[in-house]
Parts: sequence; structure tokens; C-alpha cells
Amino acid sequence: MEEKKLSNNDCSCCSDCNDDVEGCACGTECCTPSNDESNEKKQIVLDYLFCDLSVCTRCKGTDTSVEDAIRDIESLTGINVKLNKIHVATQEQAIQYKFVSSPTIRVNGKDIQVELKEDNCESCGELCGDEMDCRLWTYQGKTYTVAPKAMIVDAMLKAVYGGNHTSESDQEYSIPENLKKFFILMESKASNPSMKCC
Repeated sequence: MEEKKLSNNDCSCCSDCNDDVEGCACGTECCTPSNDESNEKKQIVLDYLFCDLSVCTRCKGTDTSVEDAIRDIESLTGINVKLNKIHVATQEQAIQYKFVSSPTIRVNGKDIQVELKEDNCESCGELCGDEMDCRLWTYQGKTYTVAPKAMIVDAMLKAVYGGNHTSESDQEYSIPENLKKFFILMESKASNPSMKCC
């Protein structure tokens, strides 16, 4: 049996068709190059905003969840994830990024945790020398101090397969008092190295 080698223009949809793509006589559209948007390489932009990755157990744990979730999404779906890790170290940066709590995860500009909940974070309290609140994550009816990997994966899948969602609306922003206090204490500590944190 003679095997026909296909060129780029040959029809490969059925063995009975000896035409090329331009003149395919098989009567289906299987040989027509697809311009379907679903075939385009999809990309997710994930912004991970945090106050500290050296001491804060919540920020460090969530950082690990983010990395693991991205690895899973990229290997299972082939979707490219662009990760922006943003260390928010000043009030000016908090205002620039409309930072509401540490840590924050945004997928394509949208915070994955709509309802903001916080409670006392001992490690950030030790870091700045005063009581400090950090974000809590609510996922499937349970509350976590570290964002669960599954929650981040779900948010990325919804961003890709759940339709086009716009980024956060341009609502008026004012820096939360909790963050303002944290940045003031950290600036004081930086300008006065002898200041004890705990």
C-alpha cells in the first residue's frame, strides 16, 4: 500500500479525499483552518500582593499556595500564568495598588476573596511591634489563615472558562487603618534600628 505524505495544504480529514485544503470535496468544514478564539493561547495575570515574606507565616504560606496553584494550572491546562509578586512596603504603594489587606491575590485584576475578613496575626505583630491583623480566607464554608491552593486554582479556572470578567471597579480607595499603622511602625523601625520589635 502506498502511503501519501501530506503537505501543509493537503486535507487530512478523511482517507477518501484527495484534495488540498482549498478544494476539499468531503463536504465538511474539518479542513478549514479555524480562527476560533478558544484555540488561542490563554493567559492569566495573577497579582500576589503582600507586606512581608520573611516573617509573616500567612504571607509565606499563601506564597507557597500561589506557586503550587500556578504549577497545577499550567501543567494540567497549558494556560500560561504571569505572576506579579508585589511587596507593598509603604503607604504610597498601598494607595497605588488599592491594597486592602495582606496578603491579597488578584486574578486578572479581580480579588479572589470578595468579602474581607481579618484577625490577629502574631507573626506580623512581632515584626512591627504591635498587634496587627492579616487576611482570613473563606473557601467552601471554612476559614483559613493561608489561602488554600484549591481556592486559587478555582479562581484561575473561573477567569478562563467562566467568561470575561472585568477588573475591580474604580471605587474610591482609602488606606485601611490597620495597614497605615503597620507601615508607620515599619518606617519607624527602619529609621531607628535600635527599636525593639518584641
